[in-house]
Amino acid sequence: MAFNPHDHFFKKAKKDNFAARSVYKLEEIDKRYKIFKTKDRVLDLGASPGSWSQYVSQKVGSQGQVLGVDLKPVEVKLNNAAFIQADLRDLNLKNVFEEHGFHPPFDSVISDMAPSTTGIRVTDQARSLELCELALQIAVQFVKPKGHFICKLFHSDEFQNLKKQIILHFEKFEAVKPEATRSISKEIFLVGIKKK
Repeated sequence: MAFNPHDHFFKKAKKDNFAARSVYKLEEIDKRYKIFKTKDRVLDLGASPGSWSQYVSQKVGSQGQVLGVDLKPVEVKLNNAAFIQADLRDLNLKNVFEEHGFHPPFDSVISDMAPSTTGIRVTDQARSLELCELALQIAVQFVKPKGHFICKLFHSDEFQNLKKQIILHFEKFEAVKPEATRSISKEIFLVGIKKK
């Protein structure tokens, strides 16, 4: 089937007022593993353009909190969310949390971070892996026991190592390719359920 940027999920996102079609990937993972609950505090890494935060914002409700971080701006406005435009590697997260009124631990850390692609598969996969490892470090540090972790990875031979790292810290590991993922895409979503 030919690549269609305006496919069913693109049109559905427009209709449902979500910033991007990627929201349905997160929704499928959530429906399958029951990640988000009312009052949860969630850290959204690679938040732009904001569809994951929009979804989580609805799920956690007015008593929940979402903090999004991205290199690019996030235009969506949500009553229970704050967004920071910055490089995660340059941030002192403890200070950032304090400044924005967040008190870790978080119930979940989710990451849709992706590198700027070069078209060189091995390079892109290596950079994607680095971002996943960074997200996992943050989750290990700031997710509460029984909390959860989701990250996007460009599938590569390094997958097994990352899987082992997640299993070290979470009771259950799942790898998912949601229906909304384009068939030509190499991306896969790694889910750590219930932090040890």
